[in-house]
Amino acid sequence: MAAGHPATATVGRDILARGGSAADAVAAMILAGCVAETLFTGLGGGGFATVYDARTKSVHCLDFFVAVPGLDGTVPAAPRAIQVSFGDVEVPYAVGGPSVAVPGTPSGVAALHAAFGRLQWDEIVAPARDLAHDGVPFPLAHAQLLPDVAAAMVLGDGVATYTRPDGDGGRRHLGHGELLHHEGLAHTLDDYLQHGPEILTTGRRGRALVDAVWSDGGALSVADMAAYRVQELPVRHAEFGPGTICVRGNDLDHFAGTAAAVNRVLVGAGPVERARQLVAALRATALRAETTTVVAVDSEGNACAATHSLGLGSGVWTGGVHGNSMLGEGELLRGELRPGERMPSMMVPMVVCDDSGGLLVVAGAAGGSRIRPALLQVLTGVLIDGHGAAEAVAAPRLVATPDAVHLEPGYAPDVVRALTEDGEQVVQWPEQRPYFGGAAVIAHDGPAADPRRGGLALRLEA
Repeated sequence: MAAGHPATATVGRDILARGGSAADAVAAMILAGCVAETLFTGLGGGGFATVYDARTKSVHCLDFFVAVPGLDGTVPAAPRAIQVSFGDVEVPYAVGGPSVAVPGTPSGVAALHAAFGRLQWDEIVAPARDLAHDGVPFPLAHAQLLPDVAAAMVLGDGVATYTRPDGDGGRRHLGHGELLHHEGLAHTLDDYLQHGPEILTTGRRGRALVDAVWSDGGALSVADMAAYRVQELPVRHAEFGPGTICVRGNDLDHFAGTAAAVNRVLVGAGPVERARQLVAALRATALRAETTTVVAVDSEGNACAATHSLGLGSGVWTGGVHGNSMLGEGELLRGELRPGERMPSMMVPMVVCDDSGGLLVVAGAAGGSRIRPALLQVLTGVLIDGHGAAEAVAAPRLVATPDAVHLEPGYAPDVVRALTEDGEQVVQWPEQRPYFGGAAVIAHDGPAADPRRGGLALRLEA
């Protein structure tokens, strides 16, 4: 298994050690991430999961992403504009009750477990409940990111969660190694364990979130919560190297189509030509979306990948749960948003199968508009170049924005020279950074988690 946080990965390992399925492990890791990785995700968000069934060699894509509220006719007020940094660039966002969409994570975890799990429900929820009770050490990568997103995180209950007294009458941001603790979250997870997702949707905790959002000008209603359903999506297929990518096909960045197009030009291409082709295929606006991803394979060969997100967070809290800010994420607001419909997303957890339907790779990535380049470059390393998972994940990456090509350290001088001669503005970064996306992958040689996110990969020995 691999995840973006050591505590999340450890929960997955323990679930597999108890005889849980890959889906059990991912369900438990999603919940653990909702405790340990709350700069990226939470019970108030949503996501997607892709499951590979080794017995039937079938693939299933579950959609538990957020939905547009307003089924009762409520029209939201204008959200509150904030500024968060994106490297050296200030990016506008919006928070508050009007930014909160209908959450899907509580229902999604339950649906994933019900369809593909084999452990008891309490075994899935208890590890996250225990993390919430004890608190989790704040990783270095998160401590470095917090100042960039503090405008969204250090609001409401987030003040007590993400800051500490500085000794001079003010407050400072939570530091590396300090305990991240969300007051009330353990009790919320206890209720979730006892009563299932309904307690967080139409039950008293769900109604408490609705009330908090409504009182802050949002459109979320009990009707929206009651109408929400986890959906199974059609699987899109794309040839890539010796395998076939199996992924949902309705993502914002058209991952499957990009993969199929790139596949035809990458095989046999040298470093310079490959860089040029990737720039041409992957050019996109650099947009921010905070996400996290987990992957697992069990002893029977079943696999599961999930990517889930909170956006940046709305500043609306209840019971230790931070309401998502998806309606304040400008990159997701494309076209008309109708109440009850899903919001669009770039998240694409996936599996890759061989010609006989056997499993080759299970993978996911976090990072908004960098999900697509991160996954395509990692899959190129594994499936086309024959590298191991860890080597492919750690390899230098590029990101092509409309006005520049960003390169991590490690690209040969002739690649830099060729791109410059092509008229590109080449930005060479001094070190690997989360900007380039965070991947989690399991391939023929085992699992790998992205060092850019401070993740952890674990292998359960027989």
